[in-house]
Amino acid sequence: MDETTLAALREAAADGIEYDGLRVAETDAGYEFAVAADERTGLDADGLAAAARDHPEHVDNWYTFSRPRSEARTAFLRWVEGADDHAVPERYEALREGVARAWGQLRVSVTLEDGDRTYEVRHEADVDEPVADLDTYTDPLDARSLVKYDDRGRYRPLKTAPSLPTGWAFVDLAPNDLTATVEQIYPATVENWYLERQGDLDISHWHPTMQRQSGIYGVVKTWDRNEGYEHVNWVAEACCDDSQCLKRREWQYDEDTPLDVDGGDGEFPCREPCSLVVTAARKWTRLEGESTRTYEFDLTPSEKEQVERIVEAVADGETEQIREADVKDPANRYRARFLRAKRFDDAGNLSGTPTARDDE
Repeated sequence: MDETTLAALREAAADGIEYDGLRVAETDAGYEFAVAADERTGLDADGLAAAARDHPEHVDNWYTFSRPRSEARTAFLRWVEGADDHAVPERYEALREGVARAWGQLRVSVTLEDGDRTYEVRHEADVDEPVADLDTYTDPLDARSLVKYDDRGRYRPLKTAPSLPTGWAFVDLAPNDLTATVEQIYPATVENWYLERQGDLDISHWHPTMQRQSGIYGVVKTWDRNEGYEHVNWVAEACCDDSQCLKRREWQYDEDTPLDVDGGDGEFPCREPCSLVVTAARKWTRLEGESTRTYEFDLTPSEKEQVERIVEAVADGETEQIREADVKDPANRYRARFLRAKRFDDAGNLSGTPTARDDE
């Protein structure tokens, strides 16, 4: 145990320490030191140092988590290694082997090496990949550009979408670098997770959020005038499912009106409708303003089911996984092209039926 830790212990003893089973205090009669059944009183500075060296894990545990950083970051570091669920000796034994937790699509791990915690962040899909086979980074700021596009090179407008690219690892991270890396990949998730645990998460529900919209987004407010609740259920089902976003939706229609759609199982909460949801809702608001029409199409029963399957495959993002040779799947590309050749006219109308518009 180095002198820096001992000096910090002596200084903190003046105000008293009670942390994960460690108790240290400075009294008129000398220092007091207690861990489990080992209680010592009337200690001088050397006696306090000897006691600390007899219980290095408890002292190191206190020193590690008492370093200057935000309460949210400290809580996250403790969560990673399960500090609230396991006693210090048990936890330190596990740390020597390595402890890992899932955070969205991230695998966050910590290992105790030579008395210091070393953290690593990688994609959960790369958990079994040797580090040598991954692109490695140590600067948290590198994460900003690294996760900008998915594995197919498509821009990721939603940072918490389950489309995080693979093939990389942030290694040899200090505690503050770990939390900074996670916050670059999933902005504000650590802070909102902590606020929720403290009961202080400020939730902005749909209705009050939409009432604040202005300009081109002000049109969304019209949904609150006519069957708004049902529309918002559709929005949440479309955008806020685990398959689309890793946040757990906590916002409802309003404070007194929960939505019927499940909010998901994510580790970190979503406190308000995000910009992507608001943008999509603006488009749907305009589309829902159209009057319904009755159309007649000539389809076989299998073709009807095929149209339904195509919509399902697109909505669930399955089209890339449907093999060209798998013509049994109704959403197969050749099956879709055959349906188009058979049922669409030269103007692209299904069964030759033109679209009827309100202004026609």
